[in-house]
Amino acid sequence: MGIVYSDISVSADGYATGLNQTEERPFGDIDDTWLHNWMFDAYDENRAEVDAITDSGATIMGRNMFGPVRGEWDRDWRGWWGPNPPYHGPVFVLTHYAKAPIEMEGGTTFHFVTDGIAAALERARVAAGERNISIAGGATTVNQFLAAGLLDELRLHVTPCILGAGERIFDGLPPQRLERASVRATSLVTHVTYRRA
Repeated sequence: MGIVYSDISVSADGYATGLNQTEERPFGDIDDTWLHNWMFDAYDENRAEVDAITDSGATIMGRNMFGPVRGEWDRDWRGWWGPNPPYHGPVFVLTHYAKAPIEMEGGTTFHFVTDGIAAALERARVAAGERNISIAGGATTVNQFLAAGLLDELRLHVTPCILGAGERIFDGLPPQRLERASVRATSLVTHVTYRRA
């Protein structure tokens, strides 16, 4: 069986997104290049980390990461990524509102899970087989998996900016010990991998 991991870009003060997410501003009231330009502007020097982000047999994400629609599903929202999302496999979206699966190009199918992280993880394990499972985010979802002791590896991509507000990794977590597995700095980001101790 593979591991359960998360890759998440954060500011130096630990935020993975700003406040006031909208359809036009998926990361809220921030310059989203501050958190993610290392993947695009410096791909060659970060190739291993970028490629590892979607190298999983199944993905789990929170509803806010899937999109800005709140409450009942009252419109045909299909995610931020266009017709061919980068996941190319099953994605389990945590939500309180049931919705039929959405099949996309490239093999991505979004499944909507209404009964919590344990149920989503169980479904992802079946779908992934021997492959890894990615907890794609956002910070609130990653924090739920950390709090429950269900995350084997946390890969933080720390960018040199301060956001000051938003959704922060580690907020509300009980004390726990992590083991640093690796640290690697490139021109736009520092990659830090932690494992459960």
